[in-house]
Amino acid sequence: MTAELNIAYSPCPNDTFVFHAWAHDLIPGAPKLNVTYADIDVTNGLAAEGTGPEILKISYAALPWVLDRYALLPCGGALGRGCGPLLLTKGGPQDAKNPAALSGRRVAVPSERSTAYLLFRLWAANHVPGGVGEIVVMPFNEIMPAVQAGKIDAGLVIHEARFTYTSYGLHMLVDLGNWWEGDTGLPIPLGAIIARRDLNTEAISGWIRGSLRHAWDNPEASREYVLGHAQELSPQVAKSHIDLYVNDFTMDLGGSGYAAISSLLDRAAAEGLVPPTDPAQLR
Repeated sequence: MTAELNIAYSPCPNDTFVFHAWAHDLIPGAPKLNVTYADIDVTNGLAAEGTGPEILKISYAALPWVLDRYALLPCGGALGRGCGPLLLTKGGPQDAKNPAALSGRRVAVPSERSTAYLLFRLWAANHVPGGVGEIVVMPFNEIMPAVQAGKIDAGLVIHEARFTYTSYGLHMLVDLGNWWEGDTGLPIPLGAIIARRDLNTEAISGWIRGSLRHAWDNPEASREYVLGHAQELSPQVAKSHIDLYVNDFTMDLGGSGYAAISSLLDRAAAEGLVPPTDPAQLR
């Protein structure tokens, strides 16, 4: 194994919390970690092009395009319950109860190769007559201001927007995580950690788990690092973000985690949203 490894993950609190210890050379025996901070749409593209670092955080929705070169790691990612993306509108509470109002409308999404987008498309196929209109891709931190300003009709948001959207005067049309869990009984697969297949992925998984254990055992140690990259989030919102997205699935996907990933990708492939995935490539 090389003396240094390159990784790309988001500046979001869950990623910086998980990787703080490794990024700061606190994991015995682990190689130095060179970190690039990038939005999920950027890392999805790097993985698909094969031009990215050895390790990346990407959306589970992007896996079908990269599994020939990258292996899915069983740890470090974001998968859970009660943590799904939200579809927001500017309309009043009553308008927010009418999915049919999205027919032909402009909807902003953080990426077209994101779990959020797949969940939205799967939901909309059964709830929006005639389908939505234009899909606009923009960085997730720009979506709520765009909805608030009336530049778009609805926005698909992720991460800490769950805790802050009311401050923009927005209303939730649907919690797509709740819809997914109610429909499948499975947790929500959001962000995956992948590593190049020619590396020792078992060792990498061990270092990630060591970094996560350090974070859990020393919750204040990563505070400055997390808040320094948290895009002006308050300490309480950052903590709520970590509490929601860093959980037992972050340590190990387990049977239900892999079942959730397979179910999402199989459903999306059946709708023609992603290429079919060989189940053997997921493990």
